[in-house]
Amino acid sequence: MEKSIFPMTKVNTFLSPNKIILGTGAVNQVGEEARKLGAEKALIVTDEGVVKAGLVQGVEDSLRAQKIDVGIFDKVEAEPPARIVDECAQVARDKGYDIIIGIGGGSSLDVAKGASILATNKGKVLDYIGIDMVPHRGLPKILIPTTAGTGSEVTRVLVFTDEVDKIKKSVYSTFVLADVAIVDPLLTISMPPVVTADTGMDALVHAIESYVSVNATPFSDILAIEAIHLIAENLPAAYAKANNMEARFNMALGATLAGMAFTSGGLGVVHALSNPLGMKYHLTHGRSNAVMLPYVVECNKIGSLNKYACIAQAMGENIEQLSAYEAVERLVNSLLRLLELLGIPSKISAYGVTNEDIPGLTAGAMKLTRLFEWNPRDLTEEDVKNIYISAL
Repeated sequence: MEKSIFPMTKVNTFLSPNKIILGTGAVNQVGEEARKLGAEKALIVTDEGVVKAGLVQGVEDSLRAQKIDVGIFDKVEAEPPARIVDECAQVARDKGYDIIIGIGGGSSLDVAKGASILATNKGKVLDYIGIDMVPHRGLPKILIPTTAGTGSEVTRVLVFTDEVDKIKKSVYSTFVLADVAIVDPLLTISMPPVVTADTGMDALVHAIESYVSVNATPFSDILAIEAIHLIAENLPAAYAKANNMEARFNMALGATLAGMAFTSGGLGVVHALSNPLGMKYHLTHGRSNAVMLPYVVECNKIGSLNKYACIAQAMGENIEQLSAYEAVERLVNSLLRLLELLGIPSKISAYGVTNEDIPGLTAGAMKLTRLFEWNPRDLTEEDVKNIYISAL
């Protein structure tokens, strides 16, 4: 596999939480870690599904064992609206919580991040859209994923839905990074197969997009390529058998590495094109990313042939006797095969998209051109339309 070459003049930045705890049963340390952060009153941020699955009880018990008072905000919604972030923050302010504990999928972790910064900063979450717009550090926070997908536990971004504009918006800030991320693969075994598939593909997209990003760094490349290898090798096994702990551990690690990779390297056009698809057809973030991935790779390939060839190798393809062009064709076929193994229809027509919908989807993607900046190929509006047509 070829090594990436980075210009000596480029300054590379690596961002991550202060502490990451990884391992089976690691969630039991949440109380001790909260106490180290000076916590006396903790707000657990989650959703009703995570509560019903029994995953919050252990967190609550661990906190109470350290004599920490506990409250629960369980109103998180999928693709969380800005109003939910604001509501959670208001609870944190009104009741004087001094630490936020996020547990759940990416939506719960993002709401926890938002509540943390809004507890110490004026206004609403929509006031801080963009990069480094948050003026003051938020409340301490511990983030605990129950899926192996978003990597939100290790990123400096929180994503939410603007219900007025009907589009996802983001806040980027070092103040969003967790004080402690606890990654416990035991928490992921309750995911049904479809959630395992969707969240796992989300993590794979993160790793692939950061690896081919024009903003890639030595840090992001090392993390991303290992994440790709771990996810490609273990996602089918985790999908097939919920309690396969080796696969679950490797998926949890892969998703976390992918999150750390894109925090340094950035994302790309898959996310731009998946956003309007997910919003209009109510697909999960992971599912919409998964469906668009092969078609974006096919379009992007000429912009980063050697790196896409390395991805093919990391996914288990034998490329030794192949040209870079041939290797990338293997990659596209490998991605389509993976979707088939995971029961994910690879054509957007399967989700109700018709030819008449393509202009609207294209217009929606063009609102997110900030995600085009680090893509390995410059894309026009016509290119975006053609990607959707190829996915149809």
